[in-house]
Parts: sequence; structure tokens; C-alpha cells
Amino acid sequence: MGKSLYIAEKPSVAQEFAKALKLTTKRRDGYLESDDSIVTWCVGHLVTMSYPESYDEKYKRWSLQTLPFIPEEFKYEVIPSVEKQYRIVARLLNREDVDTIYVCTDSGREGEYIYRLVEQKADVHGKKRRRVWIDSQTEEEILRGIREAKDLKEYDNLSASAYLRAKEDYLMGINFSRLLTLKYGNSISNYLHTKYSVISVGRVMTCVLGMVVRREREIREFTETPFYRVISAAGEPGETFEGEWRAVKGSAWFESPKLYKENGFLHEEDAAGLIRELSDPLPVQCTIISIERKKEKKNPPLLFNLAELQNECSKRFKISPDETLRLVQEMYEKKLVTYPRTDARVLSTAVAKEIHKNLNGLMKYEPAVPFLGEIVSYGSHKEIARTRYVNDKQITDHYAIIPTGQGLGALKSLSAVSVKVYDVIVRRFLSIFYPPAVYQKVTIVTKIKEESFFSSFKVLAEEGYLKVAGIPGQKKSSGNEAEESDGGDSGQNTDNRFFEKIQGLKKGMVLPVQSLDIKEGKTSPPKRYNSGSLILAMENAGQLIEDEELRAQIKGSGIGTSATRGEILKKLFNNKYLALNKKTQIVTPTLQGEMIYDVVDQSIKSLLNPELTASWEKGLTYVADGEITPDEYMTKLDHFIVSRTNGVKGLNNQYQLRSFYDRAARFYKKEKDKTK
Repeated sequence: MGKSLYIAEKPSVAQEFAKALKLTTKRRDGYLESDDSIVTWCVGHLVTMSYPESYDEKYKRWSLQTLPFIPEEFKYEVIPSVEKQYRIVARLLNREDVDTIYVCTDSGREGEYIYRLVEQKADVHGKKRRRVWIDSQTEEEILRGIREAKDLKEYDNLSASAYLRAKEDYLMGINFSRLLTLKYGNSISNYLHTKYSVISVGRVMTCVLGMVVRREREIREFTETPFYRVISAAGEPGETFEGEWRAVKGSAWFESPKLYKENGFLHEEDAAGLIRELSDPLPVQCTIISIERKKEKKNPPLLFNLAELQNECSKRFKISPDETLRLVQEMYEKKLVTYPRTDARVLSTAVAKEIHKNLNGLMKYEPAVPFLGEIVSYGSHKEIARTRYVNDKQITDHYAIIPTGQGLGALKSLSAVSVKVYDVIVRRFLSIFYPPAVYQKVTIVTKIKEESFFSSFKVLAEEGYLKVAGIPGQKKSSGNEAEESDGGDSGQNTDNRFFEKIQGLKKGMVLPVQSLDIKEGKTSPPKRYNSGSLILAMENAGQLIEDEELRAQIKGSGIGTSATRGEILKKLFNNKYLALNKKTQIVTPTLQGEMIYDVVDQSIKSLLNPELTASWEKGLTYVADGEITPDEYMTKLDHFIVSRTNGVKGLNNQYQLRSFYDRAARFYKKEKDKTK
């Protein structure tokens, strides 16, 4: 009987597999070996796509005559810096005494691609190949993954989509970067007074650049509009409550062109006129027309996927998405959390059945202990499979990021910010076992003459899951800040004593009005993206959807994938197309970034379209699901590259771009002066 070969993506992961299998191994150069098994590893990618000059020396020189470049058959080569490890792995894959290969690279499209390239380059034949697919690196999960490993052929569609994604990025990057650099590079370098300018284009990268530039220009073009609200203070002195005037049906101002929306005037004198009218005669009184009391429940949010976690960490800890992924990947490798590169925000039914193990393990995490006791008393963990937090249909490769309840000894070796991120993951997880938070709300409508004033109050009646997550606007003594917003709950937060007074009011009561005042407001420009909200906008195909519940309902592949979005942002910062304020995590374009946006906008405009970019990603999902063939996808891709390349070749618009550059440069005077 031959040996089994286990091939992992990293040396540290290989060690975990050897440990889980309880192998007595001897350390060799680049692998571990026992009597019946061998464990080896890649070091990330060992093989990559060849540069164009590998096909023909003529491609070494950038020239419009050699574009579009679309090889009939793609070439691959070993990455020189890891050639030694590649040769070790290739030799092991082809060893005569190895009959079964267990593919243990990361369970996702990229992990699949890493292994398949090595197998292809090493020309492996005649071996049984099994795919190990795991959600965490705990011993239990590794052994389950090996036990339930499927024939590698079952992942051929995923492999095909991985190859296509790489070909697409390669072809778009090479063709469009060369094309636009040759056509417009001089116009940019002449304008910036630099030696040369390479225009780097990418399927996802350019689209994200477009999102940020468009947002910046919306902010610049925004015109502030002042408006004037009329506010009443009703009730006895020292016990007044505010009411906001609205021009509802029956008002003398209903649908008046002098209004800014229904609750404000465009001109202060009109607001002052309303106050004069309502103040005659004095003293002013109001009548309670209606009073509505209701309880409002707020459910715990869905669990974290990578994008949601990156957004949360950007807000709370001011760390970049790339850094968040690095930290949570480290936690995954130390068995603390489940697989991080996931798009799902729910658990699978199978995991829900075993969830008590995760909870039991967290008994060793001191901050969780008080909450775990309450969860046991609720018994909610037994019913979790029936809730919205468990849904097999919403899971593709992996379920949400949750704590495993294991590896807690490794917390001591983590950085302070890592521990905070872990705590955020734990609290989000524990929240789903808690009841909803309950707010008591009171809405009051009062009238002065025929004009209506609206008041709304709320008080937190039952903490529910907020006991774990933190009450909005408050800070936990442990240093865990509560969420920045309360998820859209309207109304003034009031203390219990005042709320009791409000509760005592009844319909028909007449109250004194202590004052009528004008409050000036201003319309706000769109917000700039921060690194976290940009990741969310990428996930939602260019839409920045603030509402957590609504985001959960959006279906689609978005722009890029959970595994690549942080890396794409990093590349845009490194290329100096976008700038990141590390303290605030606010993202803005640079002058060069805006100029490249204008070049693309005037040449291959569709590269800036989030919906189109998302549709390419969706197409890769269709290939992975077997709904379309790789050939169908490649035909569409080839046509896109050929038609856009030939279209740009026929343009003669370099001179016109000068006016676009001038328009952007006004906002970067210092930056432009530096280049002179």
C-alpha cells in the first residue's frame, strides 16, 4: 500500500495537519515524512502566468502594433524565489510510492488555483486525488475534512473559474495597461512633469478608483442648502419636551414652494413669520392630538463575514481592511476563529447542531463567562437552527466567522489590537443567542392652532443582546466601544425618569408652550469612503448600503471577492492613485488617480462601471456552479478585450484630456507644484 501525501498552503498549516494526524514524522528538507504519510507545503503561489515576452521576444517592447495580446494557449512558470520548494513538492507529487494526494490548500478559489498550478506544472498523473475542505484549523475539523475528503474532480468547476479569474486579470491588466500607457502616458507625465507614467489598469482596481473619484467629485459639486426648522418646547417649566413643526395636510404651508421638505423653510423670515402667527395671542398653548405608545424590538445583527468585520474594525480600531484580514488570518491559523475569507453571515445546519462545543470552549475566555451562563439559562443555543442565523442556502464555500472556542492559549501571543478584534468576533457570536433589545417608544402629535408638532421618545426597556454587544453611544468599561449607531432607531433617547413623565400625558391635554424657536440646519454632502465602508460598497457592487438589514438581503458577487478586496485597496494606495489617512481611515483620490480616472472615462468607460465589474465576478460564479462553460466565458472576455482595444486605437483625444486634468488639478495645487 502506497503513501498518502498531504499538501498544505503554508508550512504552519502543514504542521497542524501532521499534529492532527498524530504522525511520527522525520523532518526533511521542505517536508515531513512518516512510515505511511508525507506532509508538505507550498509557500503561497509556487507557479504563475508567464510574461508576454515568454511567448515572443517582440512583446518585451510595449507597442500598439502587438495589441491586443491574447495567447491561444497560456504559459506558466515557476516563481524564481520559491523554485526550491516547488521542486521538492513536484518531486513528492510524482514519487512512485505516493498513491493518494490530499489537497489541503485553503478552502476557496485561490487555494484551489495554488494547488492546480503546481499539479499542472509538475505533470502529475495516475494518482488518487482527494480535496480536504475545512472551516477551521482545529484538530477535530482537520480530521473531519480528511475523513470526508471528496474526489478532486468534484472541484473542477471551481478550478476552471480560478483559472479564468487569473486569465481575465492578466489579459485586462496587460492589454489595457499597455494600451492606455502608450496612448495617454505621455499626456500624464508631461502634465505632472515626470519622466514617464505607467497607467496601471485592473478589472477591479480601476472600478474601485472610479468609485472614490466619483464620490470626491460629488462632494466638490455639492451645494449647501440652509433650512430653518421651527421647534416648540411644551409642558411645565423644567419638564418641557421638544416638538418639530411639519407642514402636514391641514397646515397653511402644506406643499408650499417655500419649504425645504415638510419640516423646514428655505428662508428664515418665513420661519419667523410662522412663529409670530402662532404666538398671537400669548400665552401660547398646545393640545395633544394623538399619543402612540409601542414597543420596538431590535434583533441581534447577523454574524460577521470578512467585509462586515473589515468595516467594523475600520470604524472601531482605525485599521485597514488588509490589516484586519492579516490579524484574523493569524487567529485562524492559531485555531481561534473559523475561516476568514467568507462572504456568508450565517451558520450551516451541521454547525448549528454542534454549536454547544464552541460555547463550552469559550468558558476559558474570561470576558465571555457571564454571558455564557445566561445563554445556558435561556436555552437558546438548542433552538439556534430555527433562527435567521442558520441558513444553508446563504452559504457557498464557508459559513460566517465565529470563535472556535479553541486555541485560547494563543491569545497571550497576539497583539493588543488582535485581542480586541477577537473580542468583537466573540461578542457578535454570543449576541445571536440573546433575545432582541426592546425599546419603549412614545410618539406625540400636538397642535398650536392648525399647525402640527411631532415629538418622539424612546427608552431602552430590555437590554437583550446589547448587554453583550454594548449599548449604542456608550462605552464598555473593558474598552470595547459600542456600535457607533443604533441601527436607525428614531426618536430622542431619554432617561427613565423623564420618560415616566411623558408616559403620563394623555390625548386631549392642553399644555403651555414655553418657547417657539428657529433651528438652522444645512444639507450635508455625501460622506467620503473610509477603508471599511469602501469594502462594503465593493461587496454590494458599488452601493454603499448603510442599513445592516438591507445589506443582508442584497444578493450578488459584488466587486472582487472577500479574499482580494483588501489587497486591491492596498495596491491602489501603493500606486498612489488613492490616499489613505491612517488615523481616520478616510480614502481620497490623488491628482494622478483622478487623471487616470479621466483617461479611462474617455477611453474604456465600462471599466469604471461597478455593475459591469460585478457581472464579470458573477460570471466566474456561474462557471464555478457549472451554469456556463469556461469556453463561453473566454469568448465573451476575448470579444471585450479586442473590441475595447481596437476602439481606443482609433481615438485621437489626448489633447482634449488637458481640460480634464486642469479641472482636477485646481484641488491639488500643492501636489502639482511639487512635480514642477
